[in-house]
Amino acid sequence: MTPAEFNTAMIHFYRGEVQRSNTWRNRLDTTTNWAVITAGATLSFVFSSPNNPHFVIPINSILVVIFLLMEARRYRYYEIWSSRVRILETGYFSHLLMPDNRPADESWAEHLAADLTTPHFTITEWEAVGRRLRRNYLWIFALLALSWNLKVYLSPLPARDFNVFIDRAAVGFVPGWIVFVVGIVFNAAVAVFAIGTVRLREATGEVLPKHEFSLRPFKRMTSWTAATTRRTTVRAKRARQRVRSRDTTGEYKKIDISETPDKTAKVS
Repeated sequence: MTPAEFNTAMIHFYRGEVQRSNTWRNRLDTTTNWAVITAGATLSFVFSSPNNPHFVIPINSILVVIFLLMEARRYRYYEIWSSRVRILETGYFSHLLMPDNRPADESWAEHLAADLTTPHFTITEWEAVGRRLRRNYLWIFALLALSWNLKVYLSPLPARDFNVFIDRAAVGFVPGWIVFVVGIVFNAAVAVFAIGTVRLREATGEVLPKHEFSLRPFKRMTSWTAATTRRTTVRAKRARQRVRSRDTTGEYKKIDISETPDKTAKVS
């Protein structure tokens, strides 16, 4: 392949990865819009009449959790294409624009070749959920929690004391204090999860410099988050071994992997 052909192939490859990342980025916005619209519709219904029940808000919180998990899954797919785009920009195009034509490091090409052969998620489920939670959904949960307390306090008249507030919080045969405690535990768990996942930084990000993300994200994975990627890593290793064990007929041989998940969690 001539240099001109190589450059043409890289340009088309870059455009394809940008299109993929933009497609999944738009899907992230769609899920967030669903959460915002359902939250707004729920609050409009609850506060439109004093007789409307307040337990609609906790139900909507559960629905928002489902949207959060869906968006986290989409965010993991988005990071696959986004990481490739950033690697091309920092490893290939940045060196083309240097006046002295400094030679590029070959590690970016090796990483892309390995990733194209055996694709894998670049971040864990926990990091994806934590990132989307801190950026968008934490404020939705906070709004729903404040709105529930305001609804219980105001309807039909402002509560005289905390005992009246607890009595109003009852849902059917469930006592009000149980509903109140469950709400505190739920929102506290959301806040703790958002804070606890701050240190997870395996995503390349859209604006991170080259020195702030690694070409081999699994190397920087901590012990308590590495367990969440073992299944993906095992599948990637099996795929590599199937590629290497192809016979002359083009069929794949059956591979028997005897290593434990702990051993296969490391990617060379």
